[in-house]
Formats: sequence, C-alpha cells, structure tokens
Amino acid sequence: MATEDSQQQSAFELVGGSEKLRELVDRFYDLMDLEAEFAGIRAMHPANLDSSRDKLYWFLSGWMGGPDMYIERLGHPRLRARHLPYAIASGERDQWLRCMALAMQDVGMPQQLQERLMQSFYQTADWMRNKAG
Repeated sequence: MATEDSQQQSAFELVGGSEKLRELVDRFYDLMDLEAEFAGIRAMHPANLDSSRDKLYWFLSGWMGGPDMYIERLGHPRLRARHLPYAIASGERDQWLRCMALAMQDVGMPQQLQERLMQSFYQTADWMRNKAG
C-alpha cells in the first residue's frame, strides 16, 4: 500500500516536468523582453538572454525538486551573492514577481500551483533585495 509520502509530488512534477518548466522560463524571458513594465529588470540582463534562460531553468529544476542541473554545472547557486552586483529594491522584486506570475498564467499552470509557487518566489525574491526602496 502506498504511503502518503510516496504519493507526494514535487513542484517540478506538478509543474509538468522539464518540458513545461522550460516553457515557463521561456515565457518569463519573452515577457521580460517584450513588455515595457519589465524594463527595469530587463536592463539587468545581457542583450542575449540565452544564458539567463538556461541558468533560471537549471536553477528552478533543482529548486522545485527535479534534476539539480544548476549545481551540476555551476556549483552552489549562492543566490544572494550572485545578485549583489545588481541594485534590487522592492520595485525590481515586484517586476520579477509580476513577470513570473504572468508567465505562469500564460503557460496554463493551475491556479492552486501558481499560488503555492508565488509564495515561495516572493520569499526568495524579497531576500534578493539589496537596496532600500
């Protein structure tokens, strides 16, 4: 008989695995690149977003309980340290969160999963703030 623990699915599985996660990350960066409301965070990224897309995909895979591709390729994420060169205040945090929320909606993620992930994304994004405001 299966136990409750064996029936628990990771966020990675709930999202839909590698293919759906890649779709989410690509939509996130497409929105960042296309929508003026995300100009603040877009300016923090290189002109070519391919590397950024890969790094976020790799990170989220492991963070959500899937393959630890980021750690395998780049070592410990050290998120706060890696983001210190960028001035991140509440406005940048909120742009990132809004962009991710729209991306989750656009890829058809179930509402309950969106809410669960947004709570975790908020905690992480808020921790990235390194500037007043």
